[in-house]
Amino acid sequence: MNPHTALWRSFLADGRRLVEDCSPLETSGRLTRINGLVMEAAGIKLPLGAGCRILVPGGGSVDAEVVGFNGDKLYMMPTDDVFGLAPGARVLPIEVGVPRLVPGRRIGPRRRAADRAKHLPVGDALLGRVVDGAGRPLDGRGPLGTQETRSLQGRAINPLSRAPITQPLDVGIRAINALLTVGRGQRLGLFAGSGVGKSVLIGMMARYTEADVIVVGLIGERGREVKEFIDQSLGAEGLARSVVVAAPADTSPLMRLQGAAYATTVAEHFRDRGKQVLLIMDSLTRYAMAQREIALAIGEPPVTRGYPPSVFAKLPALVERAGNGPEGGGSITAFYTVLAEGDDQQDPIADSARAILDGHFVLSRNLADQGHYPAIDIEQSISRAMHNLVGDDHFAVVRQFKQLFSRYQRSRDLIAVGAYQAGGDAVLDAAVRLYPKLEAFLQQGINERETHDGALQKLAGVFG
Repeated sequence: MNPHTALWRSFLADGRRLVEDCSPLETSGRLTRINGLVMEAAGIKLPLGAGCRILVPGGGSVDAEVVGFNGDKLYMMPTDDVFGLAPGARVLPIEVGVPRLVPGRRIGPRRRAADRAKHLPVGDALLGRVVDGAGRPLDGRGPLGTQETRSLQGRAINPLSRAPITQPLDVGIRAINALLTVGRGQRLGLFAGSGVGKSVLIGMMARYTEADVIVVGLIGERGREVKEFIDQSLGAEGLARSVVVAAPADTSPLMRLQGAAYATTVAEHFRDRGKQVLLIMDSLTRYAMAQREIALAIGEPPVTRGYPPSVFAKLPALVERAGNGPEGGGSITAFYTVLAEGDDQQDPIADSARAILDGHFVLSRNLADQGHYPAIDIEQSISRAMHNLVGDDHFAVVRQFKQLFSRYQRSRDLIAVGAYQAGGDAVLDAAVRLYPKLEAFLQQGINERETHDGALQKLAGVFG
């Protein structure tokens, strides 16, 4: 070999190593203003959704995310407390998910776009763990022990590539299995006011469902409720096959948004591995409120009861990420709780959620006040995929059940005052005769599990 050729090869190899190991020029800006939840920076240009780190004088830092810009001004929202920040604090970009350059490998535009998003840990190591919206353990059991990460900015699957909803999912609740049958890959809303048994119901579903993996997103709830849900509603049996993402009410609105996206990302990971996933998010209303806080803080105008337009754009973007995967793959069956403020079912968030979901279950305060649990109002509830999951005979029995139950409820006052006379209305006569069985069928104890087949047998037994 020519000695000059060998020398040049050596120089090229050394140069390649230097290029691979060198650090790019560090771009930084300065903090110029903090106004409520919004921080402004100058001297740095970053895309929306990029992570930032603001150095605290004297040591420490505060993480933030870019939520908007105006000319040369960059608007950021903190994910941590902002105590200690001072004017002129240095703002640095956080490089998340940027791959190391490998000679000969070309990184296309799509890869670059995906790598700008925030990546958080996923994998089997999360089962049985409780983490916050940033993927940090909250249960005191040490590191997660997984190196696998996934971008928070998932995209919905092409609707023409999704498998149809054809198989029922056993959730362990008699009234739902028999009268409001849920299909694998269906997305439903659980509409309820405060204090009507919403957390107990989703805890029962998490314990008794036949899904392979349960992902629970506790978004914007009280911190006390997080521990109570894990210890009492979920229990050790439910937690063993669950991943709990908790972003309580005292966290920043950005962290609440990120917590919902993280819970959905974890569910997508298991679905892509062929698992049947049950995603429970409590609540979709708190997610919308967090987006409202951010949007109003950066100057977006309110349009409907204080909610800006971006809220109603983000809701379907989050919900559409759930559902069935391609044919033969996994699925995400999702329950999103919707907090109806003042028991108003026409609340803008409730109304919007009702339009983008595949059904809704309404919990009635009147039933809860009567000690009727679970307080599911079957007259106002519907599963829009049920006709694809059950046969005509089953559907006919469900219609008969609802007809008799509704007729009795409408005539309850007449029966109570003694104005009802038997023999005048055959349907009402049957409703009065069967009402004790109808009511008993709808009630279920918190420690009682009802399989799908068992619920159908008891439904048939109601009519003899």
